[in-house]
Amino acid sequence: MNDLASTAAPGRALCPPAVRAALRRAVPGLAAYAAIRSLGLVVLMVWSAANGKNWHTLLTARWDSLWYTRVAEQGYGYTVHLANGDVHSNLAFFPLLPWLERGLSALTPLSAADAGMAVAWLASLAAAVALYATGERLHGPRAGVALAALWAALPVGIVQSMAYSESLFTALAAWGVYCVLTGRWVWAGVLASLAGLTRPVGAAVVAAVWITAAVTVANERAGGVRLRAFLHGRHRRMLLGVLLAPLGWCAYVVWVSARQGSLTGYLDIQAGWHNGFDGGIAFATFIGHQLSGPAFAAGLGLLVGVALVIWLYVHGVRKGQPLPLAVYGGTVLLIALTAKGYFGSKPRLMMPAFPLLLPLAAGLARWRPMRAWLVIGAVAVGSAVYGAFWLNGSGPP
Repeated sequence: MNDLASTAAPGRALCPPAVRAALRRAVPGLAAYAAIRSLGLVVLMVWSAANGKNWHTLLTARWDSLWYTRVAEQGYGYTVHLANGDVHSNLAFFPLLPWLERGLSALTPLSAADAGMAVAWLASLAAAVALYATGERLHGPRAGVALAALWAALPVGIVQSMAYSESLFTALAAWGVYCVLTGRWVWAGVLASLAGLTRPVGAAVVAAVWITAAVTVANERAGGVRLRAFLHGRHRRMLLGVLLAPLGWCAYVVWVSARQGSLTGYLDIQAGWHNGFDGGIAFATFIGHQLSGPAFAAGLGLLVGVALVIWLYVHGVRKGQPLPLAVYGGTVLLIALTAKGYFGSKPRLMMPAFPLLLPLAAGLARWRPMRAWLVIGAVAVGSAVYGAFWLNGSGPP
């Protein structure tokens, strides 16, 4: 397979010609991604104008975008006390996106909000290239293009164009997992650490690094590699990657805990937002209420959707999905399904779990091109319409 792994020795920096070659191969995937997201933006603009709303405001100054902007402009410490007793603190939001917003707005004429949207747009393109590289490595170039296109055409794909942290996180996570896949352990650790500074689910990238490293060592030990060998060469780089991976996530959680004067400081902040983990009890209860009430159809659709994403994960694992992708995708899915909070956010929380789309991308790659693109085009149109309807309505809190 002609991919990034074949152009440079594991653990070494890629030379510019290799980078250029990789980017040239990724152009079709990047173009497909950009076309689908551009369609979503055009439909949003038209829908918003007809609805008397401003598409730019919807992308940069609503919901979580406002919280990120406030962190960028004023730092941490802002808290809202609601009438029902809830306490919403901006310490719930991890710092990498607001740091980038602040830095970009200081260097350019952009406001912090517009800088957040610019970061999201650029990061989404970087994520699309990573998805292409992953699909190409595993199933060939057509699968790489399909994977990037399917991620763009997710029903909640419009979030990728918002001043939210999902695009930035997915770019860091996808490249981090790709580095694990190709044996670039130090880069994997650095990217995992940055992902851990972006969203709480950065723990999923850390899990991919740690578990893959542990299985690699166990397999080599079983194959007769002596312990002394693990202290040399790529094993030292693996150890360094393993040590680097959790630093970002741990640093922010520990800092919040110290600021709050409690070992459970970050969990307490999340509890103020009614977020946390309960093993999926709250989510199952919510689905049960939907199925037993007048919203039966919505509850049934939700149940089918959950079953579908679980099936996609199991199917990918059974088809031999590489361990880093299986661990990362499974951890993202587990966190999303077992977390309590606003249940309308579940699709957005699962959006970074791109390995779930690999079986679909591989299947589309085996179809005739015209048939595959008709299906992707239809899904893209549906995504664009739903995204415009969603942002002009309840939106992604």
